[in-house]
Amino acid sequence: MKEGVFSLLTKRRFGPFFFTQFLGAFNDNVFRQALILLIATGVVAGAGVNTLNNVALALFILPFFLFSALAGQVADKYDRAMLVRRIKLAEVIIMACAAAGFFFSSVYFLLAVLFLMGLQSTFFGPIKYSIIPQHLGPRELVSGNALVEMGTFLAILLGSISGVLLKMDAADPLIVSVSVVGLAALGYLASRGIPAAPAADPGTRLEWNLWKETWRIVGYAREVKSVWMSVLGISWFWFLGAAYTTQLKVYVDDYLLGTDGLYALLLGTFSVGIGLGSWLCEKLSGHRVELGLVPLGSIGLSLFGIDLFFSYAGLPKGVEMSIGAFLAEPSGWRVLTDLAGIGVFGGFYIVPLFAFIQQRSDPRHLARIIAANNILNALLMVASAATGIVLVGMLELTVPQFFLVLALLNVLVAAYIYSVVPEFLIRLLVWMLTNVLYRIKTRGLEHIPDEGPCLLVCNHVSYVDALLLGGAVRRPVRFVMFKPIYDMPLLNYIFRTGKTIPIDGKERNPEVYERAFRRIREELEDGQVVCIFPEGRLTPDGELGEFKSGVEKIVKETPVPVIPMALSGLWGSFFSHKGGPALTRLPRRFWSRITLNAGETVAPQAVNADDLRQRVRALRERP
Repeated sequence: MKEGVFSLLTKRRFGPFFFTQFLGAFNDNVFRQALILLIATGVVAGAGVNTLNNVALALFILPFFLFSALAGQVADKYDRAMLVRRIKLAEVIIMACAAAGFFFSSVYFLLAVLFLMGLQSTFFGPIKYSIIPQHLGPRELVSGNALVEMGTFLAILLGSISGVLLKMDAADPLIVSVSVVGLAALGYLASRGIPAAPAADPGTRLEWNLWKETWRIVGYAREVKSVWMSVLGISWFWFLGAAYTTQLKVYVDDYLLGTDGLYALLLGTFSVGIGLGSWLCEKLSGHRVELGLVPLGSIGLSLFGIDLFFSYAGLPKGVEMSIGAFLAEPSGWRVLTDLAGIGVFGGFYIVPLFAFIQQRSDPRHLARIIAANNILNALLMVASAATGIVLVGMLELTVPQFFLVLALLNVLVAAYIYSVVPEFLIRLLVWMLTNVLYRIKTRGLEHIPDEGPCLLVCNHVSYVDALLLGGAVRRPVRFVMFKPIYDMPLLNYIFRTGKTIPIDGKERNPEVYERAFRRIREELEDGQVVCIFPEGRLTPDGELGEFKSGVEKIVKETPVPVIPMALSGLWGSFFSHKGGPALTRLPRRFWSRITLNAGETVAPQAVNADDLRQRVRALRERP
């Protein structure tokens, strides 16, 4: 029986880690919320509340700038499960100090403790995302990241509104003290169940020149362009998230004239939206790192962000808003929908990016790349605060106008990232094709190895065969394609971006023919998956044509396992030759059901074109 995403929580290789990070994030926010409420009571004479709040934010973020480089080195050098346990033990000690600070209402002492909490989070951050691929398989990466994101934002939500629910500003300090120490102790106990996670690069020499090492780990992140763009994309999301959550309190107090309860409702809607989006992302991705959801997330972030500006116009002005009064207004529900939409599409955006970084990065440097990501996250959060100060404080934009600026900036940032790495947009096109125009049922894809070179052979029915295969196979595939199809307008951009290999007849275009086989050999030697259509053309009658001997030539030059595959259900589609040349008739049906069957692996020494043709025929006829 197929297990759901939440089944991972019951497994020792993930459950203890999940609850460890959940309790840590929850405790962080309980502590910070309690400190904010203590500051708000004005117990420090002569110090402004806003000044102390900004100092608190700076002290929490400062360790990410100072020590992320060291944290990344440590996370790659030592067993990560052991490190988590030691970090969580340190949290217990830090929270014991916090308990004393709350008991004596010592704000300045608690600010020092907050710096230590930031330091603890700095060292936990690189481990948090680098330990996931050690304990989860490739098909579980998205599920694991979705659960972590859901858990993190749920913890942030519960911690952020804990002051409202527990009335910490009026409670006995002992309640806060016991809470933070108890949560830290629970987190340590959960960490003891995390299985061993051996060091990725035990030979790493710790570099104590942190400025130099910071630049070096940023260099690791920049080695693969798509990984670097993913890091920038994640950091931009934190810029947006910090901007929305920072201004949300001002939005409620000054524009909605709302209560603390209304603020908690709006903040909760945003946080729950991100959790819901993370869960939906796992459902829509089909247990693979689906980059197509990233641009979809960008589109949703911008559309709902723009509408958030317009939804405010429908609310009554100058009227105090309780939760009931707010929900009695249609525009109130529109504001809630916009915040939920921003959260949901934020989940679509963030989960695949983290999974992609884990998948594409060098495992020896993964923790340091995550550390570089944390540095940029912190930098963008500071930039977010500065942007809010300039636009809202100095240029006197209203908060709704500021939200509009954020949505428009998101359009520009997305356009830049996707122009530099068009793979994201190509994946969106493939995802839409395989989830909107077609419903594809797959069988036997487990025969394709998770790593190492292999050759896929498949029948050729339509112009979108490669896109459908690329959308179904977990690994990136290099397709070998007839050059006239490769050169078709619009599709050529897609094929070039996907590193498709054009091929032509040996007699008609010997140069292209030889170049194709040279590239096939290079890709296989590099450990990639290559797919060919041995018929050499689209079927003109829906039947399976003769397989050319090129497949034998490929395996003879580079012996690799061969996996036969068959597509059925595409004959008669807009992209096939049934009833005339493809693309020349209006589509007659949508939501077509397609079947993709993969057969057992054929050893390279047993490869024969006629035998492969019979295997593909049998797979095509399988119900």
